[in-house]
Amino acid sequence: QVQLVESGGGLVQAGSSLRLSCVASGRTFRLYAMGWFRQAPGKEREFVAGINWSGDTNVADSVKGRFTISRDNAKNTVYLQMNSLKPEDTALYYCAADRALAPILKGVGVGSWGQGTQVTVSS
Repeated sequence: QVQLVESGGGLVQAGSSLRLSCVASGRTFRLYAMGWFRQAPGKEREFVAGINWSGDTNVADSVKGRFTISRDNAKNTVYLQMNSLKPEDTALYYCAADRALAPILKGVGVGSWGQGTQVTVSS
C-alpha cells in the first residue's frame, strides 16, 4: 500500500477551474494505477477518472470533456484538472491507488485511499 495526500480543493464559482494533486509515498509509484473519486453529501462515492501505469486514462461520462487526469511519476503525483466546474461537481474528492486498474474503475477492492479534499462550486 501507499499513503496518499490530496490537495488543491477549494471554493470556486461555476465555470472556474481547479487542479487537484495527490502525492503518493514510496518508490514504486510508477507501477500503480491511480484514480480520483468523489462523494457528495447524501450520495455514494463515484468514480471520476483513472490512469494506469502507462498513462492510459478513463474518465466518467459525467465529467468527460471537462476533467483530465494525468500523472508525473518523477514527482509521485497524480493530478485532476477540472475545468468548467458546475455546482453538481461539489463533493469530497478522493485519490486512490492500486496495483491494477480494474479495482480503480470498479471502485471495489482499491488498495489505498487518501483522506480527501473538498471542492465546492457556487452558482
